[in-house]
Amino acid sequence: MISFKEALKKVLDYKQDFGTEQIPLKMAMGRVLAEEVIADRDFPPFNRATKDGIAINYDSIATGQTTFKIEGILPAGVAPTLLSNTEQAIEIMTGAVVPDNADTVVMYEHLVIENGWATLIQNPTKGQDIHPKGSDRKSGETVLQKNTKITASEIGVLASVGKSTVLVKRLPRVAIISTGNELVEVGEQPLSHQIRKSNIHTLFGALSQEGIVPKEFHLVDEKEVIKEELANILYNFEVVLLSGGVSKGKYDFIPDVLEELGVDKVFHRVLQRPGKPFWFGKQPTIGTLVFSFPGNPASTFANYQVYFKNWLRSSLNLPNPKITVILEEGIPVKGDLTLLLRVRLKCADGRLLVSQVKENGSGDLTSLALTDGFIVLDPVKEFYEAGESVSFVPTKPLW
Repeated sequence: MISFKEALKKVLDYKQDFGTEQIPLKMAMGRVLAEEVIADRDFPPFNRATKDGIAINYDSIATGQTTFKIEGILPAGVAPTLLSNTEQAIEIMTGAVVPDNADTVVMYEHLVIENGWATLIQNPTKGQDIHPKGSDRKSGETVLQKNTKITASEIGVLASVGKSTVLVKRLPRVAIISTGNELVEVGEQPLSHQIRKSNIHTLFGALSQEGIVPKEFHLVDEKEVIKEELANILYNFEVVLLSGGVSKGKYDFIPDVLEELGVDKVFHRVLQRPGKPFWFGKQPTIGTLVFSFPGNPASTFANYQVYFKNWLRSSLNLPNPKITVILEEGIPVKGDLTLLLRVRLKCADGRLLVSQVKENGSGDLTSLALTDGFIVLDPVKEFYEAGESVSFVPTKPLW
């Protein structure tokens, strides 16, 4: 058995590069850029009005002029024009191109307009309410860095530079596997000795949040059947996530089958709770990675969040954020296991505080719905005091 920290380090040592792919812009949300994105024109591409009002030449004000004849209206989307007389004004709408011989925009709220004339009721500042050409980025400058995770903000930038398709990091082909004769489909009525599948659906939902649509499989508790099906799965997928079958029970065939299929064990069993029987390895010929989690719901969920998500982010060259929170109450730590405890999160006075979720062991599925994340308590001391900062692994959006 190895320590929690050693296990996590070993998993991250196996990060992989799955290459790149071109995808449509509308499918790029949540993906990771595999290229540097360059401005194909100045941003903004012209002197742009930022208010509705009039465009004037500021020099006319220096002579004491406060009333301007309006010579026309300039909406957004119209080609550049000129003031025919720099002592006059043109009405201009937000987003329109400011005439070359105008340098100031005065919004309607600072004007009185009557009979085609605009009178200032507040003196403007030269250059006000104009977004100057190239003031955000110049043509040829970098607007998005490689290895950036694409959010709605990046989508807008990509659209602005004409990226109808985007080069992104390819995500791994993932198989998720449930095991056990006691499991039935969600739509079935379980018998008294059966339960509905839940872990595989939890994993499916979690992977979907990462942009991965996995293939689902179920293996019955028959060793030869498991071996035959798992051999095919290993060949066709780059990552396999299993739930169940890795403990010491008579029907926990997964470790032996993986060994027979040539999967090199990196470790089996970690000094942590929940999720101690976690098995991790790699098939060296094919290159497939195997994350085999214990079957209890909290064990599968915690190991996915701690190990797989960190591995995936490392493989995509994304940072693994270190989040700390403050304990609302003291927590005793006994023995030599690292504890992954379910907690609720709240923000108070600018601080992130957590309190333990009441739970009934690693088989307690319903408590996960109340959980915002796990805190990680190493067995370096016997008691963590209220007010201490500890490591936090979120399982839901923080806000």
